[in-house]
Amino acid sequence: MAAKCRFFDTTLRDGEQTPGVSLKPAQKLSIATMLAEIGIDTVEAGSAAASEGEREAIRLIAGAGLSAEVATFVRALQLDIDYAAECGVDCVHLVVPASDLHIRAKMRKTREEVCTMAWDAVEYAKERGLVVELSGEDASRADPAFLAHLFRGGVERGADRLCFCDTVGIMTPEKIAEVVPGLLFAPLSIHCHDDLGFALANTFAALKAGASAAHVTVNGLGERAGNTPLEELVMAMEVLYGTKTGIRTEGLYHLATEVSKMTGVPLPVNKAIVGEMAFTHESGIHAHGVLREASTYEPIGPERVGRTRRILLGKHSGSASVRAALKELGYACDEVQLAEIVARVKSLGDEGRRITDADLMAIADSVLNLVREPVIRLRQVTVVSGSNVVPTASVTVTVNGEEVTCAATGNGPVDAAVEALRRSITGLGEIRLEDYRVDAISGGTDALVDVTVCLSRDGRMLTSRGARTDIIMGSVEAMVAGMNRLLEEQR
Repeated sequence: MAAKCRFFDTTLRDGEQTPGVSLKPAQKLSIATMLAEIGIDTVEAGSAAASEGEREAIRLIAGAGLSAEVATFVRALQLDIDYAAECGVDCVHLVVPASDLHIRAKMRKTREEVCTMAWDAVEYAKERGLVVELSGEDASRADPAFLAHLFRGGVERGADRLCFCDTVGIMTPEKIAEVVPGLLFAPLSIHCHDDLGFALANTFAALKAGASAAHVTVNGLGERAGNTPLEELVMAMEVLYGTKTGIRTEGLYHLATEVSKMTGVPLPVNKAIVGEMAFTHESGIHAHGVLREASTYEPIGPERVGRTRRILLGKHSGSASVRAALKELGYACDEVQLAEIVARVKSLGDEGRRITDADLMAIADSVLNLVREPVIRLRQVTVVSGSNVVPTASVTVTVNGEEVTCAATGNGPVDAAVEALRRSITGLGEIRLEDYRVDAISGGTDALVDVTVCLSRDGRMLTSRGARTDIIMGSVEAMVAGMNRLLEEQR
């Protein structure tokens, strides 16, 4: 592979084309800033011709003084290029159809007409002072000779870079290795889609065959099955190929989770690098090995991508992982007590329960005969929500024996109730909700829901759960249990 790979991130353009995703200008600027901070070379900020709101976002990003080059998608039209120049971008990603299928069925033109449009657009963009990356759309189904002709003509007219697009994800590494060497008239990028699960493999094949840049998206976002995932490509290059990418990898997890929140596209729990379970262990043998020597069951340390290791407890857990979890929670016990705690943990696991920190603490308290007076006792919860009504919640609790009533509004009834609870203990310090998950335990409209929350206070994180048929009360139950545990430690 090339000594230095350029990373062209298209999360804000191709990634935003994920069905249901629509980012506000401020969100786009936030993501672009994070991308630049971790070392991305080019940020494709959107499509300037799409809408005025899109142009507003592109202008914000272009004027933010980012270290990354700012690009925008354009068609072979002067109006698109004018929009791009007016937005102040550095580069245009000029995309033209390359396959006969796209040329005839979509464009209703001839090969000659497409070449003329593309080459004229290149010249016009260069006149406007823009860097030009000329992309062949659906290049994987194009006639190789025609694609080479299109690219060569573009370079002769001033195109700075070229891009091979596997638009519908049908290439294989073997085919990529054959076609790329014949297209190196200028620095070549590879743009892969993951329809058949080959985006990452095809991107590597292209880089090994002479391409010097890769188009990527955070979390593999994109149309249909998505694009090549930034985090997976970077870490595979660093770990498996020993290539220094220049990317600040410790920022990858934060970037992934922020993009997930803003787009509303959840991370698959088993996703490589950034999925919830990527550095989580439950199996007794695995957990024991990791506790003794992390590399036994981890290819990289979680800290390298900005994460921490987690040991989950369940029916597969052994005494070593339970002891480690108890120690982290501040408990000390003898072998007999540990055996009893392990037995109870396995019993809960056999019931299909996810065992949280609060669950383990309750088990340990029972086995060790520890009596704790809860800091918070819930008295009542009232929630108002509906069409044309701002969700509002009121809670009454006793905090260290004193009654407190607080109200709050939120994005929804659960958000309002959680915020009201947080306000009720303001005098004792801030507790933040870091993660929230709901699982349906049974089917039907009367389904029992299992709510798991992750709370933090002064750098200490703790998970707790609540199970009710009412999602609001399940959430409140989980919050109160977790808040009590964090506050009990302080007391």
